[in-house]
Amino acid sequence: MARRFLVTGGSRGIGRAIAERLASDGFEIVLNYRSQSKSAEDVAETIRRAGGRAALLPFDVSDREQTAARLLNEIQDAGPFYGIVSNAGIRRDGPFPGLSGEAWDQVLRTNLDGFYNVTQPLLMPMIRARQGGRIVTMSSVSGLVGNRGQVNYSASKAGLIGATRSLALELAKREITVNCVAPGLIETEMIEGLSSDVVKQLIPMRRLGQPREVAALVSFLCSKDASYITGQVFSINGGLA
Repeated sequence: MARRFLVTGGSRGIGRAIAERLASDGFEIVLNYRSQSKSAEDVAETIRRAGGRAALLPFDVSDREQTAARLLNEIQDAGPFYGIVSNAGIRRDGPFPGLSGEAWDQVLRTNLDGFYNVTQPLLMPMIRARQGGRIVTMSSVSGLVGNRGQVNYSASKAGLIGATRSLALELAKREITVNCVAPGLIETEMIEGLSSDVVKQLIPMRRLGQPREVAALVSFLCSKDASYITGQVFSINGGLA
């Protein structure tokens, strides 16, 4: 039986690329997305057409009760997960003096609380299975060096780095690795409208990264070859920082 991976925010962009790459690696994919989404169905169908296995599991990672209920039902029906890619995230940018409490709360609840809400219910079943495991969190270059107008986003992504390193220490003896990937500017909907001049000025490689390049790194961290790597942060950014 194929080992199962939960990919949150897996309906588009980096999440989609990760889901499709892990499916090609032989993992069974469970795609999380927040609401009914044609794009999520398209990802699942793409995986199935390629000979992989994919299921859909909609829930809002910022809703702790809903998330726990959906995940516990899923475990009861299909057994524990081998891996988690904590990718779901949002942005609500703005200068800090004018940043609303709602914008702060929405970003922290999705990007940071979402990690807890998803990972915590899945851990004991994963540990009891005694098959090891892989957890990958998706931070950002903003979590490493900060960015103007992104105090809330940077705080959430920096928090993920601290959570990753601490959880890696707790789970190392269980052969469950926990690592973090911190992408720079990747060609997705989140950076639509960014001019080519800005790209050339900011990024030494003078181009945007591609979702498939991030997915390739995640694929390696989820492989057997990465079994001695845990508690690390990998920045993939074209030399940005």
